[in-house]
Amino acid sequence: MSKKIIFSGMRPTGSLHIGHLSVVQNWAARQDEYECYYAVVDWHALTTGFEDKIPLRELARSITLDWLSVGLDPEKCSIFVQSAVKEHAELHLLFSMFTPLSWLERVPTYKDQLQQLGRDGKDLRMYGFLGYPLLQAADILAYRAEAVPVGEDQLPHIEFCREVARRFNHLYGPLFPEPQALVGKTPLLPGVDGRKMSKSYNNSIAITASPAEIAAQTRQMVTDPARVRKDDPGHPEVCVAHKFHKIYSADRITELEADCRAGRVGCAVCKKELAAAIDRVLAPYRERRAYWEEGDRVERVLAAGQEKARAAAAETLRATRAAIGL
Repeated sequence: MSKKIIFSGMRPTGSLHIGHLSVVQNWAARQDEYECYYAVVDWHALTTGFEDKIPLRELARSITLDWLSVGLDPEKCSIFVQSAVKEHAELHLLFSMFTPLSWLERVPTYKDQLQQLGRDGKDLRMYGFLGYPLLQAADILAYRAEAVPVGEDQLPHIEFCREVARRFNHLYGPLFPEPQALVGKTPLLPGVDGRKMSKSYNNSIAITASPAEIAAQTRQMVTDPARVRKDDPGHPEVCVAHKFHKIYSADRITELEADCRAGRVGCAVCKKELAAAIDRVLAPYRERRAYWEEGDRVERVLAAGQEKARAAAAETLRATRAAIGL
């Protein structure tokens, strides 16, 4: 029995931080069960950063290293750069011929990002930005993927993709599956200052961070402002470090909460323990990254992934063209 197919991707906007970690871990957990295609979606990076002169090739290599270090296995999944598989672009073009404009305008993130980034002075009233959910649908359907691992915020995009598949099948005959969302449990980690975790805010912990860097960022975490002395009773529910402990010290979280509330442990000691817990998770990733950084190993992974992805996408495109009558 052949494996079901899944597709997912990530924009190359910078090195990954630990807020991204659960996403890639979720991908890695699917490798044995599914036939997996994972893409660095560099065209999508241009939809919001077309004027920024982004070093896309450099970032694509860096994010691939991050994926490999976390556990993606090129023997079990195809890892490639989206723009190297031109079939995505033609499929997107063909889909655009029958996709109503109203479908694109009602995607929730479209208006949200127009307003949000507009407040920052960024004008996104561009054809590419409006059409990026359709390009995303082409990415998925190029492999006739039956499932897509996503967070809850991406569910409207998967439903949009299902609508595109249904419309094609209605117009031209059954070709595409309607992919299901595989919603992973993605814990939302704040930055060390309590804001959204972002490299641009300098409040994140990179998955490549050294023990010294982890310790430095952990020391900056915002804790209970009402706690002046280390033996004062604490309120872990308002502490950023506690949110990280719930993930990285899950086996001790009840004890840590009790000690905090009773004033038995100070914030400095608590943060030191947290830094050690985070480092225990990231240390194996640093080791694997060192292996993959040698020579042209990343380039060979991407070349092999591109070859497999192009073969699958080309077959889909041939079937699509035939169904349309091209």
